[in-house]
Amino acid sequence: MPKVSVIIPVYNGDRYIIQAIESVLSQSYRNYEVIVIDDGSSDNSFEILQPYLQSNRDKIRYQKQDNRGVAAARNLGLKTARGNYIAFLDQDDYFFADKLEVQVNYLETNPAIGMVHSGWQRVDSNGNFLGTIEPWQNAPTLDLQNWLLWKPVLLGAMMFRRHWLDDVAGLDTQFQQVCDLDLVWRLSLAGCQTGWLHQLTLYYREHGDNDSLNTLVQAQESEAILDKFYNLPQIPLAIKSLEKEYRYYTLVWIAWRLCYTDHLPEMFAYLEKSLQGSHMLPVETILHWVESFGNYARDAGQKVNFYQLSQLPEWQRLIDKYVLKRNVDDRALLS
Repeated sequence: MPKVSVIIPVYNGDRYIIQAIESVLSQSYRNYEVIVIDDGSSDNSFEILQPYLQSNRDKIRYQKQDNRGVAAARNLGLKTARGNYIAFLDQDDYFFADKLEVQVNYLETNPAIGMVHSGWQRVDSNGNFLGTIEPWQNAPTLDLQNWLLWKPVLLGAMMFRRHWLDDVAGLDTQFQQVCDLDLVWRLSLAGCQTGWLHQLTLYYREHGDNDSLNTLVQAQESEAILDKFYNLPQIPLAIKSLEKEYRYYTLVWIAWRLCYTDHLPEMFAYLEKSLQGSHMLPVETILHWVESFGNYARDAGQKVNFYQLSQLPEWQRLIDKYVLKRNVDDRALLS
């Protein structure tokens, strides 16, 4: 029986899927199976995979379903997986050659850990180096609080003990953009501990068709999973008492994602919403936006032109409405 099940959801992935498959077949660790779940592809994904399915029947299993989204595809993979450990791989990413070996070793030597996380290397559509991401720099401990604050989730850089995924019933199929974030929040809330492996294990490919660039849906779902999370009955009091703060940080994170994908009107709407719920003074909140955007941009290997943002009419409107008005009101009270 394989110890590790690598689940690869595929949807019209004929451009990159072979490199993903080959990165698993070339792993230094050999006790694994590959489960490819075709989520209703209409391209040549199956035809391209055929030679690999024929020559690696002992390693690769293939199933096709109607198009139901990535969460449903991953759940189908979980349903048929035989391994004690689960690794997810997106169709356009690929593993470092020792990914499975180092993460299995970590879980074997740390029995209290239910999921292990690591860093990743950013590459472009052709696999050229863009940068490295070491998310433990911002969140050295991945407890529930830091998952809520920093959200450093990337399933391809992680490995899970199978029983924990079964315990929380897998991924929630109502979410497409943030089903991974919802999953790790529920796992952490259920008592699943996360450990950091301080090395890179995944090549994360950035290209114009990345599903993660659908930030308008991502924004809506990010608020929805917070609503879902805080309606759960077992929320610890310490986490419940910080709900307003976590919602503020989530709104700022959403605003950054919208800025990153050039949805500026929506970005300003979320910034204003965060300002209304902030526990800081307006000027302190705006300074915090700048700091947070800088941190998020650095983690994504990007830069933010704050001067350009500050010249936009929407930015000036926020300053006038919240900062200048607050100063006028404060002077009126003092007089």
